[in-house]
Amino acid sequence: MSTDQELRDLLVSRITDVPDYPKPGVMFKDITPLLADAKAFAALTDALAALCERHRADKIVGLEARGFILAAPVAVRAGVGFVPVRKAGKLPGATLSQAYELEYGTAEIEIHAEALGVGERVLVIDDVLATGGTAEASLKLIRRAGAEVAGVAVLMELGFLDGRKRLEPVLDGAPLDALIQV
Repeated sequence: MSTDQELRDLLVSRITDVPDYPKPGVMFKDITPLLADAKAFAALTDALAALCERHRADKIVGLEARGFILAAPVAVRAGVGFVPVRKAGKLPGATLSQAYELEYGTAEIEIHAEALGVGERVLVIDDVLATGGTAEASLKLIRRAGAEVAGVAVLMELGFLDGRKRLEPVLDGAPLDALIQV
């Protein structure tokens, strides 16, 4: 892609609004048409891989589940390892876990205990930054594993949900990049 605006235009053109999903009043942003378009998916992968290189990441963490889809090809393109962050109880062996608050209740995510090395620089990738709860918990997990947060990169930030504001204290100066802001 030749410009950031051309990239944004391409990506936005492949994201579909689905009204009243998963419940009335919600406008769901469906990225599956973007994933089905080879040119758009490649452009997204290239843009995220460039962020990985710019932030000198040694590994990429993908957040369950759509973050896996975006992060794995970025890791391959950037020549770094991919580490999944899963919902609690989905990973075999020794794990580190982190609970976090949801709008109604709590959730928990896990990472393999040996997946990240001390001092490794880790870029977190996800599809959407909404309230920031999962991303915040993942940053805590990365640091507990002894690694450094190189940054957070998302396809789309839903600014009206204030996820960026929630993440700022735990980013500790690491960059938060959103290719699209809604």
